Amino acid sequence: MSDSSRTADDARAAFQSCKSRDPKDQVQFYDSWAENYEEDHTLMSYRAPDLAVNFLSDHFSGNPEDALVLDVACGSGWVARVMVKLGFRLFVGVDGSKGMLEQAAQTGLYQDLKLALLGPEPLPAPPDTFDVVIMVGALDDGFAPVSVVRELCNAAKPGGLVCMARGDHRATSSHRYKKDLERELQLMEEDGLWSLVRVQHVHRYMEDPHVTQEEQEEQEERYITGNIYLYRKSSRAAVHS
Repeated sequence: MSDSSRTADDARAAFQSCKSRDPKDQVQFYDSWAENYEEDHTLMSYRAPDLAVNFLSDHFSGNPEDALVLDVACGSGWVARVMVKLGFRLFVGVDGSKGMLEQAAQTGLYQDLKLALLGPEPLPAPPDTFDVVIMVGALDDGFAPVSVVRELCNAAKPGGLVCMARGDHRATSSHRYKKDLERELQLMEEDGLWSLVRVQHVHRYMEDPHVTQEEQEEQEERYITGNIYLYRKSSRAAVHS
C-alpha cells in the first residue's frame, strides 16, 4: 500500500532520486517506487494517461471491445484503467520493472503481462498483431531508446494505431532525445511504414518535478509541456527485423 500522507515534496524527491542511466539501477528504482508511483505522479498533476487515451479514442473508429491493445511501459496499469472507461477490454502489458508489473496485475485488466527492458531486450510482441499500440512515458533519455518506435510499429496490425506520449523535460539531453525521436518518426513515415494521423501539443503535461516548490513559485509556468503522437501503420508496412 502507498503512504497516503505523501506530499508534493516527497513526490519531487522520488522523481529526482534516480539519476543513474544504468538499466539495472533504473529497474531497481522502479521496483522500489511501484507502490507510490501513481500517488507521486498524481501529486505532480500528471495528465498524460488521460490525455493520450482520450486523443487515441477520438481517432479510433473500430469497436473498442474487440481491439487488442499493447500497453508498452505499462507501469502500474494506469493507461489500461483509463482505456477501460472508454470501452477497451483486451490488454497485453510490457514493462521492465517486476514491481510495476505486480501493480498492473492487481488491476485484473491484462490478459498477459510481459517483463522486458526496452532497448537491451526486444519488445516481446508478435508482429502485425495489435489494433492499438500505446506508450505513455518512457520515451526519454536514459529510458527507452528512440529505436523502440520501430518495434511499436512492428507490433501493430496493418492499419492499426500507434500512440506515444512524452513530456518535454527541461534537461538538455531530453531536448536532444526529442529531436532524434521526431527525426526517426519522420523517417519511418518517409519509408512508408506508417502515416501521421495527428500530433497534439499539450501545454500542461505535468508539473515540473525537477524544481523545488520555492523555484516553482518564482516561475511563471510550473508545468512542462508535452506531445502526443498518433500514427497509423501502413497496410503494406514490413518492419520486421
